[in-house]
Amino acid sequence: MWRLDLIRPYQLQRLMVLADPDADPMGMGYNATQARIAIGSGGLLGKGLFHGEQTAGHFVPEQHTDFIFTVAGEELGFLGAACVILLMLALLWRGLWIAAKSPSPFGRPVAGGVVCWLAFQTFVNVGMTMGLLPVAGLPLPFVSYGGSATISSLAAVGLLAAVNRRTRTPA
Repeated sequence: MWRLDLIRPYQLQRLMVLADPDADPMGMGYNATQARIAIGSGGLLGKGLFHGEQTAGHFVPEQHTDFIFTVAGEELGFLGAACVILLMLALLWRGLWIAAKSPSPFGRPVAGGVVCWLAFQTFVNVGMTMGLLPVAGLPLPFVSYGGSATISSLAAVGLLAAVNRRTRTPA
């Protein structure tokens, strides 16, 4: 793909880092390496809010946006990170329920699209912080700091609420 000029050099470097993040731990592999260290150091219960050495020492770059899940993993531990994922799964499950119950041929794909969008963004963010996917720069919906990401996520949930409101029959 690189020889056909379908991907850029920085994208190739991200794929190389995914294959072996320890090959360049102070260069291109820095983000992935520090994210794995932060998540792994949290243990089962975490180190407590604002007591994570990796996040307090700013070893994890962009920890308030792209790598927010590392903060959950280090400070809240496995159980806290699992709770974050379970809350997202509950939102996605409710969105699927709204899509399934919608009588409107327009409401079903809108609700389904919102669920797919939020699920993809969550999967990519958690996957890249755990070293399962290349670093892509997608924020974790409703958790990452950021104006435009938060506004678009809230607008998406507003669409789900609008589809749900149309689903109900007046009593």
